[in-house]
Amino acid sequence: MSAAPEPHWVKNYQPGVPAQIELPTESLTAMMEDAVERFGSKVALEFFGAETTYRDLGDRINRAAEGLRKLGVRKGHRVAVILPNCPQYLIAFYAVLRLGAVVVGHNPLYTERELRHQFENHGAKVAIVWDKAVEKVQDFPGDVAVETIVAVNITKTMPRIKRMALALPVPSLRRTRAGLTVKTERTMSWEELLDNAPLAPEHPRPEVTDLAALQYTSGTTGLPKGVMLTHYNLRSNALQGKAWMHGAQEGKEVIYGVLPMFHAFGLTLYLTFSVLTGSRLVLFPKFDVDLVLAAAKKSKPTVFCAVPPIYEKTANESKKRGVDLSTIRFAISGAMTLPAATVKLWEEVSGGLLVEGYGLTESSPVALGNPFAESRRNGTIGVPFPSTDMRVVDPEHPENDVERGAPGELLIRGPQVFAGYWNNPEGTAEVLLDGGWLRSGDIVTVDEDGFVKVVDRRKELIITGGFNVSPSEVEDVLRTHQHILDAAVVGLPRADGGEQVVAAVVLQEGAELDEAALRAYCRERLTPYKVPRKIVVIEELPKSMLGKVLRRQVRDKLLQDA
Repeated sequence: MSAAPEPHWVKNYQPGVPAQIELPTESLTAMMEDAVERFGSKVALEFFGAETTYRDLGDRINRAAEGLRKLGVRKGHRVAVILPNCPQYLIAFYAVLRLGAVVVGHNPLYTERELRHQFENHGAKVAIVWDKAVEKVQDFPGDVAVETIVAVNITKTMPRIKRMALALPVPSLRRTRAGLTVKTERTMSWEELLDNAPLAPEHPRPEVTDLAALQYTSGTTGLPKGVMLTHYNLRSNALQGKAWMHGAQEGKEVIYGVLPMFHAFGLTLYLTFSVLTGSRLVLFPKFDVDLVLAAAKKSKPTVFCAVPPIYEKTANESKKRGVDLSTIRFAISGAMTLPAATVKLWEEVSGGLLVEGYGLTESSPVALGNPFAESRRNGTIGVPFPSTDMRVVDPEHPENDVERGAPGELLIRGPQVFAGYWNNPEGTAEVLLDGGWLRSGDIVTVDEDGFVKVVDRRKELIITGGFNVSPSEVEDVLRTHQHILDAAVVGLPRADGGEQVVAAVVLQEGAELDEAALRAYCRERLTPYKVPRKIVVIEELPKSMLGKVLRRQVRDKLLQDA
């Protein structure tokens, strides 16, 4: 039987990029063990000058895995990881996977309320937690309480700076429940967890089809859902990324980790792609241009993936300070629109192209990208990755494709498409269609060469700083304030291509708006990027006949008045 013809967009790939990848047959655990064997003496991690070789990394993973086994972690159990970028994150990730368990990544800056909602869903009983966030997990009520917390002091792996508190903002905690009983049975240190012999080599390993991670996202609508990503999904996306960055050299690339690893983009870039390619991963607990440019003087970056504001700030400061970034050959921007001015600025200071990509947490996350070639098309999100197919359909009748060039909802199919939402078959059925097609919720057009442009969003998520904000979640918080009768939250465009969170509120009779106080109220209940940057008072919210707030009309009115 003859092979299926290549999709028409493959002609725009960088020369050497295949139309199909060789699909994985082994787990991420096997991938890490292969990296330890092949790149043992090479540096795997660099953190504030401290270097960890692949051999040492493998040893620490096995010791942490044994420690987790002694805590009762077994195949299929969920283990929460609540850390900023640090070596302990990568060790914890692969230690959990080695046992056949499932990693649940969380934003360490989330409030107790936000974390509790997710723990109620996944039910993890062991959590590996940044020491500055431990109190939030200890304060969970008894029905959600974890059994063991492993507290991580990340400054212990920073030999070139003083042992002092890392300057990451920590949300203030406000007690909202009286008579709270802490049910956590044990809190131990990371060092205690590693104080074990390595896990027995014969301990069963996971299969490629096993669940590897739960990543929480708002999906296409509503409150956060646990996206189930298998070893097959994540390893496939790493292989697709390796194919896309044709010319990258195994064991020689230097990847800068400026995006959070609890985010799907950071997970694939730093936790899987870097290991697959035997790269040196230079980690930063958060993006700090001073730290990035200081590191660049010693360890010259070759791969730098980020969001547009990071590119802009890094490029401007490197020009101002005379820091050489010309070694960077691969740069992919995601999560928001990439302005042409940012591309021009970045390519003036770097040694390679800056291209825009596209993905969803549900696609592990990368599904489309612009080629690292002159065929790239600025202003588009590119073409489907190798082994990835797409359709553009009528959003009301997704069984029907639209004509080429007409707007429609983007559907994606490929080995990176997720296995469904955790304990949410209804939500899964809404976005996973027959044949393995994933509904993106984005309205796009496709030109004759296969390049895709996003023109609208069927979903109403707000993307700010590369993170998804569910309007419903912010609205729920606003409505609990004594002076707020009703609220609608929308995203308004910013000059950098992202969005800002804006709230339109209806006040209780006789109340007056104290915008600063209302934002402070939100900050106690939401992580900072979800807090509205602007709050506008309106007399009445537009609603449908069924009483649903028409956010699109609210957004249009706010844009008109701006």
